[in-house]
Amino acid sequence: MTTTAPDLTKTARLQNLWDDARVKGMTEPEKLLYRSNLLGSDKRITNYGGGNTSAKVMQPDPLTGETVEVLWVKGSGGDVGSIKMDGFATLYMDKLRSLKGIYKGVQMEDEMVGLLPHCTFNLNARAASIDTPLHAYVPRKHVDHMHPDAIIAIAASANSKALTAEIFGDDIGWLPWKRPGYELGLWLEKFCLDNPDAKGVVLESHGLFTWDDDAKACYDLTLEIIQKAMDWFAGKTAGKPAFGGARHDSLPPDDRRAVAARLMPAIRGMVSGQQHMVGHFDDSAAVLEFVNAKDMEPLAALGTSCPDHFLRTKIRPLVVAFDPAQNNLDQVMAGLPAQVTAYRDDYAAYYGRCKHPDSPALRDPNAVVYLVPGVGMITFAKDRATARISGEFYVNAINVMRGASAVSTYCGLPEQEAFDIEYWLLEEAKLQRMPKPKSLAGRVALVTGGAGGIGSATAERYLAEGACVMLADIDAAALAATAEGLTKRFGADMVRTVEMNVTDEAAVIAAFAHCAVEFGGIDILVSNAGIASSAPIEETTLALWNKNMDILSTGYFLVSREAFKVLRAQGIGGSVVFVASKNGLAASPNASAYCTAKAAEIHLARCLALEGAEAGIRVNVVNPDAVLRGSKIWSGDWLTQRASTYKTDKDGLEEMYRQRSLLKRSVYPEDIAEAAYFFAADLSGKSTGNILNVDAGNVQSFTR
Repeated sequence: MTTTAPDLTKTARLQNLWDDARVKGMTEPEKLLYRSNLLGSDKRITNYGGGNTSAKVMQPDPLTGETVEVLWVKGSGGDVGSIKMDGFATLYMDKLRSLKGIYKGVQMEDEMVGLLPHCTFNLNARAASIDTPLHAYVPRKHVDHMHPDAIIAIAASANSKALTAEIFGDDIGWLPWKRPGYELGLWLEKFCLDNPDAKGVVLESHGLFTWDDDAKACYDLTLEIIQKAMDWFAGKTAGKPAFGGARHDSLPPDDRRAVAARLMPAIRGMVSGQQHMVGHFDDSAAVLEFVNAKDMEPLAALGTSCPDHFLRTKIRPLVVAFDPAQNNLDQVMAGLPAQVTAYRDDYAAYYGRCKHPDSPALRDPNAVVYLVPGVGMITFAKDRATARISGEFYVNAINVMRGASAVSTYCGLPEQEAFDIEYWLLEEAKLQRMPKPKSLAGRVALVTGGAGGIGSATAERYLAEGACVMLADIDAAALAATAEGLTKRFGADMVRTVEMNVTDEAAVIAAFAHCAVEFGGIDILVSNAGIASSAPIEETTLALWNKNMDILSTGYFLVSREAFKVLRAQGIGGSVVFVASKNGLAASPNASAYCTAKAAEIHLARCLALEGAEAGIRVNVVNPDAVLRGSKIWSGDWLTQRASTYKTDKDGLEEMYRQRSLLKRSVYPEDIAEAAYFFAADLSGKSTGNILNVDAGNVQSFTR
């Protein structure tokens, strides 16, 4: 099979989105925000969180009232595509210029970052980034610094200076690699003073700077330069095979996901020693072209070039020894621990070769990116969004390698330079300022009956504590509505859905495979799917009896069995929570099928607690009672039947249950969710085989 390198335009030209009517009446800072959001809306222009923008604005000093020049520049850690006004740092330009008199040379470069807060304008709390001097010292009002794949492909080529001149002539200059910081800001200023007609500069192995004295003209120029690079690559690479041509063929889509579903829990278990990791799978065309290519392994070994890339992806990926033609997955699974160990050892050796006396301690030595020929790319990180973004960054790296290797020789950053950025003390300080992870950060939960009152409340509780949640339910409409609401609150990365009938063995197996591909595995199973029936024994049909047993007993068995398989494959323990009922402990009239099935659930949980203990898999039971609000089992015939059994009406049933309880209180889905959270969290790390009644007190269901 022969593949052709897709051009870096990705078929469509960059679209100029500037709207003069919308900009009319905007202040210069508002125009900066507008320009930033437009540039960040297209990942061909810059990657997530990458690059920055600035404007030098004349404003009244809040102390003196005098008009002063203020630098507005994207603050540390922001993203130009989603930045708001409060995402910009503001600094006095006269104070920034005065820093030149303090600067004593590159040996104290990092100390200059600590002086930036002394230049703050108007008590702005937004921290300035290390790129601030690069914007401050360019003698133009508006500056864009972007990370387009097409430009970085030039910047990462062996002859990048010559390519820059060939493509752009004198319009765009070139500067050799220099770590971002104060010294590079002075280099950039000198370039501008020496080349007053230049419109921008390519920074080797880094990205693009463009500038102008008008906000719109700066935006137009940035798009023009990037498009010119994209067009040049399109002309140079048309019809040429990418990465030396294809070595492997891709598996069919379903087979790719099946391989990923086996690999991801195993890898997840191996890389979650310091903290639970969440996975992301990408089998897009760009990824498949790279993982199937002849030159993939040597190119991957060179590492990434742009600092933003390897900060997200580590310096290089791990190539999984899978051969799609041989379908040697069993062999790969057996050899995977050795591959992961070899990567860790190699990373530790890299650290040992490059560390300085004051370097931060060795961080997690596991790979972030895993390339699987014929299948795609897997990434793991501390949360789902970071895993996805890390994958996006490696796709950027793939695009860069495609372009550079097609027109020149691709060059990754020298190892020591890469280390000095990865273990930069300023970067370490940023990591240390990160907030403490939430209690379920990195955990993955699958909740059956996820669209019901208890299921959705439990999912919400888990999401609030940082877990990713796979909602499983047989009701497609309710499932979609529940997911929509939770996604709005917690983000699209955190919530996934699967239609699943817990009595259908194939559907249950497929659901857990889906969860493995979407999140990397599972840590928490909440077995909550249920029905309720009420009938005297003489009127209980075999069909009704079997329906209760199928859903409430067999269904719980099937989902638990598949959860155990994944949990054992990961080898990092886990928690299974059964949502049973007080009826599993206390008999109720006219509900023999329901009560018996719930009792079976509880005994199944006890059995599983015995089996799972040696693997760190805890199994516990939450027993609700009379949770009327939001519960689907209380709609329809069940409500009518229970009201009839207790000689009351629908309106009086909840009050009857409340008065029946010892505490005289109603029980809500959120109460059950709190108990399910307790059993999922490390709070209950030494508890298994337990039953927690959440029933406002029912003496008949006291455990004995």
